[in-house]
Amino acid sequence: MAAAAMLLASSCSWQMGTPIPEGVPPPAGDPVPAIDTHAVGRPADQMRGWAEQRAPALGLPISALEAYAYAARVAQVENPDCHLAWTTLAGIGMVESQHGTYLGAVIAPNGDVSPPIRGVHLDGTNGNLEIVDRATSTDGNPAYARAMGPMQFIPETWRLYGVDANNDGAASPDNFDDAALSAAGYLCFRGTDLGTPRGWMNALRAYNHSDLYARTVRDWATAYADGHPL
Repeated sequence: MAAAAMLLASSCSWQMGTPIPEGVPPPAGDPVPAIDTHAVGRPADQMRGWAEQRAPALGLPISALEAYAYAARVAQVENPDCHLAWTTLAGIGMVESQHGTYLGAVIAPNGDVSPPIRGVHLDGTNGNLEIVDRATSTDGNPAYARAMGPMQFIPETWRLYGVDANNDGAASPDNFDDAALSAAGYLCFRGTDLGTPRGWMNALRAYNHSDLYARTVRDWATAYADGHPL
């Protein structure tokens, strides 16, 4: 499982002059249907038929694919210049948590993933970044952050970008709908236009400051666009 660290520092942006890998951005895959993005209840349920037709061949849980598709559709409606595809979200979800199934976790009908998925303590050891969760640090002792949920948000980024996507009144990194839509918002904010090679790389590099990570997400996203897993 990748320990994603969604960083806010501008140094995470794709550096000018750095070669961009081939095949970026990956294909968008099958278009998602037009739905009511402001529907009551769990809006991602409207993606059920679309997801049921595709999830088995893709090797994805239906609920996860619904969440990716809904998040991509919201991005199309609310930020059409972003050009975020569900395949990119699915590539990230695979690398981060095996689509919410890491270590046997399961996805409930409302999108909750249990048991909660947590990354390693980001304490600067073993090649990890050092990120302190200021909200939980006490008595001057640092509490090191851990990436949370199926899309592996660090706490500070979740506090800034987390949204409630399933209309249950709470924004939770452990809910797949919330996590996927929050990831969509973060990617669009950091990449601006993911339909361009540089925009896509800026977004992915902000999500995880690793060239290998971006290439791995690209490969999974490309496979999903072709209708199968890697």
